[in-house]
Amino acid sequence: MARPHTAPPQTPALGVGMVGYAFMGAAHSQAWRTAPHAFDLPLRPVLTVLCGRDRAATEAAAQRYGFGGVETDWRALLERDDVQLIDVCTPGDSHAEISIAALEAGKHVLCEKPLANTVAEAEAMAAAAARAQALGVRSMVGFNYRRVPALALARELIASGRVGEIRHVRASYLQDWLADPAFPLTWRLQKEHAGSGALGDLGAHVVDLAHYLTGQLISGVSGVAATFVPERPLPGGSGPGTTGAATGRVTVDDAVAFTARLESGALATFEATRFASGRKNALRIEVYGAHGSLTFDLERLNELEFCDNTDSAGSTGPATAGFRRILVTEPGHPYLSAWWPPGHVLGWEHTFTHQVRDLVLAIDKGADPEPSFATGLQVQRVLQAVSASAAQDGRWTRV
Repeated sequence: MARPHTAPPQTPALGVGMVGYAFMGAAHSQAWRTAPHAFDLPLRPVLTVLCGRDRAATEAAAQRYGFGGVETDWRALLERDDVQLIDVCTPGDSHAEISIAALEAGKHVLCEKPLANTVAEAEAMAAAAARAQALGVRSMVGFNYRRVPALALARELIASGRVGEIRHVRASYLQDWLADPAFPLTWRLQKEHAGSGALGDLGAHVVDLAHYLTGQLISGVSGVAATFVPERPLPGGSGPGTTGAATGRVTVDDAVAFTARLESGALATFEATRFASGRKNALRIEVYGAHGSLTFDLERLNELEFCDNTDSAGSTGPATAGFRRILVTEPGHPYLSAWWPPGHVLGWEHTFTHQVRDLVLAIDKGADPEPSFATGLQVQRVLQAVSASAAQDGRWTRV
């Protein structure tokens, strides 16, 4: 059984300044607290300061999350000697400004996905990251699903040739939290804040996973998009199941679907929606190759299904050939040596803990963590191509 670790007091501190304290702020905070207790880390994360515009709300969140202090202007974090890393958990419209300023101030940066709202912003962020890298300052974009042990194992199997030449990828990310038309207008439904809707919020994840698992980039796309509820109640008294008098316009997509080709010519299909009633967080990705197949379902996070075509005519015979279930909880599986005995499953929050672990190790080694801002830019280019294609009735668009 894995023994929890606690970094000794003499371990050098890594002061964390976090900007934003909502959903992702909570997930990231737990990860920063947990990582040094699960893994032997060469640096000791310290929750130094939490930043938000509303001081009272920020102070309440800081107390819950365990931060030592608060600021109401993110620029103040750049001046603090007790902050070595800025964790950006804000809406996408501020990612570029905060991240670039932090890197130029010599602070390491972890930025939530998608990297930015536009390709131009993402390009500026990647360029700032490259300049900072030359000075030993590191940056990473938070695609946490890369840190699911089953998906990390899938990448290892694909890289080792177990599925052979990739022929087809299928990926979908389905949620239902917008299915009620009375759900209020939030920043995620406004293009000026979110950049896009389901495409950036959910589609970015499956695009990144396709890149990560196959080791190939998407080279072209053909997409369609839809906004099913164009007007929603304004916040403040309105909520799910109620109707408000004042409404605002939804300026992002509610759902997208697109076909794609990988660099090798392999085919891929993607779907992302926040209108799939009954689907709460249904991310699924399938990779089909010449020698076998792999499938993963986030709602069965500790499992990976693997079909080995090369064994179909072997001892089992074609009558019983097919997918086999791998319970990814063995100590030799990615990340699992730090946790519980085999069969004692992990959860969604562990992906953020693994993300912290990988980032801290890279900073200590002077290595470039992945996914980098350059990697995030590659995803952003795909998202832009999908948007451009959808605006032209699905016209094939190069990435």
